[in-house]
Amino acid sequence: MNPTGPRRPRRNPLLRSSRPGLLVAAAAATLLVFSGCSAGTPGQPQAKPSGHATPTASHTPRPLPTSTPTAAAAGFDKHAQSIDDPTSTWVVVNKPRPLNPINYTPASLVYPEVTYVNRQPMRPEVAEALVRMFQAGKKEAGLDFSVQSAYRSFESQTNVYNEDAARNGKAYADTDTARPGHSEHQTGLAVDISAVPAKCSLDACFAHTPQGEWLAANAWRFGFLLRYPADKVPVTGFAFEPWHFRFVGEPLAAQLKSTGITTLEEFFGVPGGTEYH
Repeated sequence: MNPTGPRRPRRNPLLRSSRPGLLVAAAAATLLVFSGCSAGTPGQPQAKPSGHATPTASHTPRPLPTSTPTAAAAGFDKHAQSIDDPTSTWVVVNKPRPLNPINYTPASLVYPEVTYVNRQPMRPEVAEALVRMFQAGKKEAGLDFSVQSAYRSFESQTNVYNEDAARNGKAYADTDTARPGHSEHQTGLAVDISAVPAKCSLDACFAHTPQGEWLAANAWRFGFLLRYPADKVPVTGFAFEPWHFRFVGEPLAAQLKSTGITTLEEFFGVPGGTEYH
């Protein structure tokens, strides 16, 4: 990632899909629509999707507050789920750890009844938790949120990466865009969240909006992890993305909160970093 480089507009055609409905299964429709870019309107420039946006030089991110490390919760089993199986909510995908199979597609994808910037689905467990989180943000703080992006297929990620490489060169693209098979969005477990009304969407300054601050403090309660913290770029391999939240489930999210560990790489002791292997 290039945290000081200028934001470059990116095209991301709007996903065309079936009607919305809370937790309505849409796997069959999903397989038909994810052959291209999965967000935005064809022919119109779009904001960069998560894992690919570069904060502008005018916004210097403040390190996010972290919990004071405490003893791990008694009985927590790090081996309860696989970190290699893409169907697992604990799967760790990053630059040196591609998905296996690399063209993995979730078996079930749904559209929760929430506000969308780009209408994209997610796995059912993510949708259920996201609805509860958005409802809590509204009830507790009077805040409104929208889904900027969610699931992106291998084909869609290929289009995004190739477009960046063609425009800026492969070397630059590798600092700015996840290669296909290396993006959390392909798991169906990642959600990019924006404020309503929109402010600092896909920008580091989202961290300082009321929505960004509430999410940073409360997302763990609903099983989400702020996946790319400001102070962990060398670990995660991606620049600070205060809008990108990864669903890991409530037990693991609570364990991360309890121990003060902020990345999956550090918690599970697996490779990360800025280089592809």
